[in-house]
Amino acid sequence: MGKGKVLVVGGTGYIGRKIVKASLAEGHETYVLQRPEIGLDIEKLQTLLSFKRQGARLIEGSFNDPKSLVEAVKQVDVVICTMSGVHFRSHNLLLQLKLVDAIKQAGNVKRFLPSEFGMDPALMGHALEPGRVTFDEKMVVRKAIEEANIPFTYVVANCFAGYFAGNLSQLERLTPPKDKVFLYGDGNTKVVYMDEDDVATYTIKAIDDPRTLNKTLYIRPPDNILTQSQLIQKWETLSSKNLQKISISADDFLASMKGLDLAGQVGVGHFYHIFYEGCLTNFEIGEGGEEASKLYPQVEYTRMEDYLKIYV
Repeated sequence: MGKGKVLVVGGTGYIGRKIVKASLAEGHETYVLQRPEIGLDIEKLQTLLSFKRQGARLIEGSFNDPKSLVEAVKQVDVVICTMSGVHFRSHNLLLQLKLVDAIKQAGNVKRFLPSEFGMDPALMGHALEPGRVTFDEKMVVRKAIEEANIPFTYVVANCFAGYFAGNLSQLERLTPPKDKVFLYGDGNTKVVYMDEDDVATYTIKAIDDPRTLNKTLYIRPPDNILTQSQLIQKWETLSSKNLQKISISADDFLASMKGLDLAGQVGVGHFYHIFYEGCLTNFEIGEGGEEASKLYPQVEYTRMEDYLKIYV
């Protein structure tokens, strides 16, 4: 396929910005959807203009104007959607169904990567309410993609380090705790922590790779498969501090959901599946999947001891 033309939908968002950067760095002709709905959001506009200065092209299109989406999609080979699916920001996953319709109508797209980049929703049919809506909606989008015979790659990126590593996997904070740290159970469940720039790099490498066509790309390089206890130990070594460890049982952790708002309840449910159930590592990657660091060993991914240095 060569260097395909890439359209990023949701390019001003948290992971979207990194996808745009990685696409440009890999030499792809990169387009970013500029939606009129941004209105007077000057920060989003300035982000879009910064992409333009870096060589990206802006395409106007709106989810309220299906024709504009079709016209945007017709100009590219690959569409990557990075719209938010987290409840404390905005939850727009089902809007992607309009994008699926546009891709189907355009008929030219060689690969579509929907907004996933977390846990594998295909393995989360048992997920707790109310957080299971994230996985259910991602599966609705997957079903629409496959029924439309759109070539796809699903990206399972596991735990973004910005939300899970810098805070030593603590809820309701983004920086390392200073005195005490809460351990989920014994803290020995294996988790996958990923620098978001590496997620973007692996994603872009996969878009024109025949090995990832109609497959799930699991980003879980071996050195970043760590327990929460190992992550804490790395921080203690870097910071020369010893934190008080307070273990929380699974029952007590789930009980903490009571009285929280919807976003808080969703967060507790997702943390439960990751840190108690081990949903990121309790399965083997089968025929329908590939592991990114094996496909692209040339990528020098960030280890968590290096990632954490910025917080010292």
